Amino acid sequence: MSVALHVPRTASDEGVIAAAKKALGDSILAVKEDVGEITLTVKRDEIVNVLKMLRDTPGLEYQQLMEIAGVDYPDRVERFEVVYQLLSLTMNRRLRVKVATDETTPVPSVTSLWPVAGWLEREVFDMYGVGFAGNPDLRRILTDYGFEGYPQRKDFPLSGRVELRYSEAEKRVVYEPVSLPQDFRTFDFLMPWEGPEYVLPGDEKAVPERVGAPSPAPPGAGKQPENVKTPASTPQTTEKPSDTGGGKPADVQATKEARKSSAAKAKGEVNKPSRRKKP
Repeated sequence: MSVALHVPRTASDEGVIAAAKKALGDSILAVKEDVGEITLTVKRDEIVNVLKMLRDTPGLEYQQLMEIAGVDYPDRVERFEVVYQLLSLTMNRRLRVKVATDETTPVPSVTSLWPVAGWLEREVFDMYGVGFAGNPDLRRILTDYGFEGYPQRKDFPLSGRVELRYSEAEKRVVYEPVSLPQDFRTFDFLMPWEGPEYVLPGDEKAVPERVGAPSPAPPGAGKQPENVKTPASTPQTTEKPSDTGGGKPADVQATKEARKSSAAKAKGEVNKPSRRKKP
């Protein structure tokens, strides 16, 4: 049996939880192991000491900070989670550490342990609005200058609050409130070639078009009996005024309009100057 030699060797996670509990003690709030991954939820104020112990304790040795991410749970009192992804270079295994916070309470910065955390904390601050106490340069890093709100929060509108475009009149990029020229609520989300399912007024009179080539007509099919009138040769008539659809109110209105028109015409004929022929 052949063995793949290029696959990196990974140390087992056996004993990691016990070693972490021994090193961290009461700083750990919860431990979870699922699908081969270990997650430690720790106290927010102890995050610097926790990560330092995980980095320097023999048997753990998670030397590298790979990522800092944010998660938003609006229904919780402490709605935000800050997630730290650690990597052990000597053991080739990973560990996840989480802390919880709210909109106003900052999380201690870990830039004293890993300088790269400065940029990672700025990303979480820019997307979620989580503050980091001790970060020497906590500014937005992904959004534009003057951006309002935090895009990754669950209560942030998907369309945003402002939109930008280049103005030919001002020769610069301008910000404007978001305007949606199309009303998304009226979309039927059908394929263009399928057509809508609703029937417009008058569509019920249309004769459906037959698909395919016409079949040959049987002999004598084109002849009609002399005593039978076809629909095309029958004139369309109305027997009483109500058949026209207007009814008595329409008749009254039409009479008024006719009288008004006749009066205006007669008035114009009276006021019209007469032209006499010169002798």
